[in-house]
Parts: sequence; structure tokens; C-alpha cells
Amino acid sequence: METVESVLKKAVKKLEEAGIDTPQLDAEVILCTLLDVQRIKLHIYPEAEISREICQMFWDNVEKRLQNMPVQYIIRHQEFMGLDFWVEEGILIPRPDTEILVGKVLDIYKEYYPGGHIRIMDMGVGSGAISVSLAHFIKRAEIYAVDISSKALEVTSKNAKTHKVFDRINLLQGDLFDSVKNEGLENTFHIIVSNPPYIPRDVIETLDKEIRNYEPAEALDGGEDGLDFYRKIIKEAPLYLKDKAWLLFEIGFDQALDISNMMRDEGFINVEIIKDLSGHDRVVLAQWVKNP
Repeated sequence: METVESVLKKAVKKLEEAGIDTPQLDAEVILCTLLDVQRIKLHIYPEAEISREICQMFWDNVEKRLQNMPVQYIIRHQEFMGLDFWVEEGILIPRPDTEILVGKVLDIYKEYYPGGHIRIMDMGVGSGAISVSLAHFIKRAEIYAVDISSKALEVTSKNAKTHKVFDRINLLQGDLFDSVKNEGLENTFHIIVSNPPYIPRDVIETLDKEIRNYEPAEALDGGEDGLDFYRKIIKEAPLYLKDKAWLLFEIGFDQALDISNMMRDEGFINVEIIKDLSGHDRVVLAQWVKNP
């Protein structure tokens, strides 16, 4: 019978030969997920025997990784803001950079609406990482989670139930603000937040195989210059924002100037750009004042 050590050694060798960047980590994550143990246990008990059934599932999953399927799709999980999220093919995998966006929303809440009820719209929810995290950390938040994808809303619902915030998240299917028209929600949002598709269309084919072959194109494609969704959201958001409310975006590393200028041109004030840990522009935010 195979042991933890023997299967990991074989798997790492296969992944290395296939040019996978993190073979040891990937093999360990796949195995510990199947065994339902923490990774440290694999090192403490390397001689532990693995059942034939688990062994078969492990090699099936390693084969998927050899085909460049992202580990998150294989194990169906991704951590975000310290919370565990279910992910699956057809849903954008939450990234650590997006935690900067969520963190800034939390900062705004603490500074401008401390302890109060707040209404937030998340435009383009994907897995629900932003919506669920905000509902988890802001107990008096009412979230409107919008996406054109029915699968995205299904996954968001699943994650909202897992983290016991489903009762404070309203799921709306539609193309951007089309989903909230005729809902009587004009002038009611304290914050609108979005991590929209922002990859220029001709850049998508240059992305890593893991991204371009597996992650949904509609969650990546931002149009010819990557700015299509920003234009639409910036133009329509003022109709739904309260006075002195906020609009926040995650952005591509070279888009801050264009997007901040769009926001100023539309009448937003207090525009701010926030960098990620690599020093790249990652978040743009601004405030809407109805009668400045």
C-alpha cells in the first residue's frame, strides 16, 4: 500500500517535469484536502498508509493539475479574508489583491458609518468573496450582490449560507444596473464596490494557461482597452448612490489614471488610488456628492 511520502514523491516529480511552478505545494494541498488533514500532518506522519480509493482520487487530481487546471478548481476551495470559499469552474478564483478592496470598504465603514446600518452593492460577485466577506465583517450591512451569471449567484448563495450571512445578501441577476432598475433603490446605497473584468481583450491570449484555459472569459474580458465596465458603472452609479456615498473599484496595474479621470469627469470627488503589496496601483475610490 502507498504511503504519504511515496505518493508525494512521485507526484512532485511528475509536476516538476510538466513545468508546474509549485509542485510540492500543489501535491500536498491536493492530498491533504482528500485526507481532510492539515498540511503539517503530511510531514509528521510520512509513513501513514493511503487507501486505494484515496490514492486513485489523488492521481486523478494530479492529472488535472498536469493539464494546468488551477489547484483551487481541483480542491474546490480558496481562502479569502481568512474565510474559506467554495469555488468551481466557471467562477473567477478570488485573489489576495482583492482583499485590499474589501479592506478599504471596511475602513470607510469604520470611519464614516461606525456601527450603523449600511447598504452596499457588489457589482459582479463571482464567488461572492466580496459580498460574503463584507456581510461577515459588517454585521449591520445589507448587501445587494449583482451578477449576469446564474452560476456565480448559485456559488455566492452557497458561500453566504456557509458563513451564515445569507439573510443579509440580496442576489440579483442581470447586466450591471439592469438588475436593480425598477426596484426603488435609487439614492439608497452608501457604497458601491466592484472588481469588474479589466483585462484588455487582446491581452487575454497572453495570460498563463491556468487563467486563459480555465477561468471564465466573461470575468476577464474588459473590452478593447479593458475599461468598458468602468465606463458603464461610473456613468450609472450616481443614480443609486446616496449623498456623500462611495464608489470603489479594483483595477489593473496601469489603469489608475484613466479610471480616476473618468470618475472626476463624472463629478466624483476625493479620488484616491491605493497600491498593492507589490507597489502596483490596485484600488481606486471616490466620493459622490450630489450638490457639491
